[in-house]
Amino acid sequence: MTATERGVAPLELDRAQVRRAFERAAATYDGAAVLQREVGQRMAERLGWVKMQPSTILDAGCGTGVALGELGARYPDARLIGLDLALNMTRAARDRTGAAMTSARSLLGKVLGPLVPSRELRPWCICGDIASLPLKSASIDLIWSNLALQWAGDPQQAFAEFRRVLRVGGLLSFTTFGPDTLKELRTAFLAADRATHVGAFIDMHDIGDMLVHAGFADPVMDMETLTLTYGDAIGLMRDLKAIGAQNATAARPRGMMGRQRWQRMLAALEAARIDGRIPATFEIVYGHAWKPEPRMTDDGSAIIRIEPRARR
Repeated sequence: MTATERGVAPLELDRAQVRRAFERAAATYDGAAVLQREVGQRMAERLGWVKMQPSTILDAGCGTGVALGELGARYPDARLIGLDLALNMTRAARDRTGAAMTSARSLLGKVLGPLVPSRELRPWCICGDIASLPLKSASIDLIWSNLALQWAGDPQQAFAEFRRVLRVGGLLSFTTFGPDTLKELRTAFLAADRATHVGAFIDMHDIGDMLVHAGFADPVMDMETLTLTYGDAIGLMRDLKAIGAQNATAARPRGMMGRQRWQRMLAALEAARIDGRIPATFEIVYGHAWKPEPRMTDDGSAIIRIEPRARR
């Protein structure tokens, strides 16, 4: 039974608002993305369990391009593609990778002189939507997506696109947020009013169902909880805004919250203090799955593979 059949559906997002928030956050993202970098490092460690040498890698939701450096170091012969919904993020990724490439060429030039390779080392950085990838089918060997899937609105559509662009035998490796993410902030806002202020996140088991429904094979799901702590509520809000993680639900309130409701929210958040600090919980869901050999043709006919019998 799929997640949709069980009545689980992603909370509708205002995709234009998602884009605007990340466009504005491109200049402040690196200074506040502590969690994203930590999860990315843990995600990279999991790649060590996988024996593959991809020729083309897609960082789906690349942000400012931090992971492109890690992927390039791990797979130096691979063509890297960074994709993000926000154009300013794409530009930041391009600038970061361009600076790194210039530095590497300078260092190699001092050592190797005229032997420095002339091929283009910079990843391709493109602006696009993970739910509608501007890439050819069966063109990617490895898709890496760190904490971007929750902004797709419909993860099922994103998984379908991931499967489309992967080659047979290709790997999808991703992280996203689970339902306990920002539970303290969600509870605090409920104390203020009944409006939607914090987005909903999908359970790990339902994400696994979506992978199977999209046609992926051998999905492996894992989850852990990470907690950041803050001296005050303003620090938490500032960090969320700096990385672009703002309320983008279609049902979000459009007007000002009002002083009294804001104070009720702050009081509820203050009551959640532990050892003098305000906690912010993040449920991190890790997943990977493979694109198998197709069983059906595009017109719905079954594919029957006949292997030659070995001669005795």
